[in-house]
Amino acid sequence: SQYSAVDTNPLSVYIMQPIWNKIIKLVPLWIAPNLLTFSGFVMVLFNYFLISFYDWDYTASGTSPGLVPTWVWLFSAFTTFCAYALDSIDGKHARRTQSSTPLGELFDHGLDSWATSIFVLSFFSVCSRDNGKTGVSVYTMYIYLSIVLFNFMCSHWEKYNTGVLFLPWGYDISQVVLIAAYLLTGTVGVEVWQKPLLFGYYITDVLVILLIGFSLFLSFPQTLYNIHRAHLKKTLKNDSLYEGLLPLVSPLLLFLLLTVWVVLSPSNILAKQPRLFLWMVGVAFSNVICKVIICQMSSTRPELFHWFLFPLALVVYAAISGLLGCMEEAVLGAFTALLTAAHVHYGVCVGKQLSEHLNIYIFSLKKRVQE
Repeated sequence: SQYSAVDTNPLSVYIMQPIWNKIIKLVPLWIAPNLLTFSGFVMVLFNYFLISFYDWDYTASGTSPGLVPTWVWLFSAFTTFCAYALDSIDGKHARRTQSSTPLGELFDHGLDSWATSIFVLSFFSVCSRDNGKTGVSVYTMYIYLSIVLFNFMCSHWEKYNTGVLFLPWGYDISQVVLIAAYLLTGTVGVEVWQKPLLFGYYITDVLVILLIGFSLFLSFPQTLYNIHRAHLKKTLKNDSLYEGLLPLVSPLLLFLLLTVWVVLSPSNILAKQPRLFLWMVGVAFSNVICKVIICQMSSTRPELFHWFLFPLALVVYAAISGLLGCMEEAVLGAFTALLTAAHVHYGVCVGKQLSEHLNIYIFSLKKRVQE
């Protein structure tokens, strides 16, 4: 299907787009657009692992503010800006080099679906987890991450039904806020997050309220409105309500299973291993979304139940019934590693299949030789 996206966000249209149009001129024409996309993703990953090294359990900013060196926050601002820029110019560069392909679209959105959670997980290190005085509880982190992922899913669910990707306003705003937060932390220190800002509210409270407000009162209603408009214009891709709602079944079941684990875990797994658990949430979600993106691009039906809902259900049942006992953390670790490996393997396989099918290389603009 032909790719179409609509961007109506004033921040993007009037401020960021002119910047990207200048930056794109610096990119040599022989560079493949997917290389830009991938480089941005690698920067996001590298930054995440760097922060994890200094702050594995999200306590560094709260208990001993100097634990994460200042340069790490400034580096985070830099990598976030680079990733944001690369993600914004890859499509422009593809049109410039006349190399726009479905593979590029999938590559871009597939990596975005994973990067979305990683951005959020890196940011949690800035505000630190609740230590009785300041910080955010691990449950707030889980809800916060879920809302961000729900927003991401909505825009692709909307595209599945309308054929048009309406770029969510939250994206540009969140990237600019992230970069500003890292710069603020690097220049002033993490203490800025630990003093009340207004009326006893902390910056983190304000951000959480903004995020929830944005999602519930802007993004989600906008999605429903766009689908409703397509329905009135008779341009909906799916005739029946069942078909239209089908892509939501697996993500909602995934959220349900994970929430049951969080709430009923005998060893309070989220509090013990927040970084591991939230990483697993992000990977699981990305895999489900990638399936929806592929279905939407190839006009095929998504399956009702995503395959790993079954092993996940088993693990969750074993954990909450007390079967795992003191092995719960170890099983979470093993499950997370397997899931991550499966997700990477899936991405590599889809990429290889598409590149062979379309007769192109993923990271080069050279044409494949026909055999």
